[in-house]
Amino acid sequence: MSRPGSRDSLGRGRLKVRVKTGKGRTVSQKQWLERQLNDPYVHEARKLGYRSRAAFKLIEIDDKYHFLKPGGRVIDLGAAPGGWSQVAAQRVKSVEGKGKVIAIDMHGMDEIAGVTIFKMDFLSDEALAALIAALDGEKADCVISDMAAHATGHRQTDHLQIMGLADAAHDFARQVLKPGGTYLAKVLRGGTEAELLKQLKLDFSSVRHVKPMASRDDSAELFVLATGFRG
Repeated sequence: MSRPGSRDSLGRGRLKVRVKTGKGRTVSQKQWLERQLNDPYVHEARKLGYRSRAAFKLIEIDDKYHFLKPGGRVIDLGAAPGGWSQVAAQRVKSVEGKGKVIAIDMHGMDEIAGVTIFKMDFLSDEALAALIAALDGEKADCVISDMAAHATGHRQTDHLQIMGLADAAHDFARQVLKPGGTYLAKVLRGGTEAELLKQLKLDFSSVRHVKPMASRDDSAELFVLATGFRG
């Protein structure tokens, strides 16, 4: 498993912020707020205009593996709030008309330059046809997904939910990717050694786990990167 990216230039010289209890906050809320206020990726995302710190996860992965190429066609599944779509639009240069980025999320999101947005469930019967039409009938170069179901706090339940999403996204990718295409999706540690990995290796020439530096050390999340779609 690779660990692309670097934290070296982030957060230098910043004083640690501590949040007091009170004002109706629980201990867990205090801890979450304190982590957000002291997270260098959160501050950098705000400074650069990204909608979420997750943008840096995609930046770090693509900096190493270079699958978001100018002119490329990208589908971003479960895209809200849009951090990954922003990065994809910059990298394929869709703002300049050289590529296409299609974002889909059942909750919808605000407009992003260079991105076509669909408010629908990618698992719906209408989604596949709508996305292919938005790509002018062409196949996609990349399908990317940072989707995660709402956490329940029960580890096994959360694990099954996110793996179910990754499996569904893989099935979707098989239908829309062109030969040689790339699939990138969030999974949880310990969750892709079995059936999903087996299927990915049948469909792609290279499959690897990646954990970018922007992914918190205490998080069980990983990303599975599958390249060289066999078609």
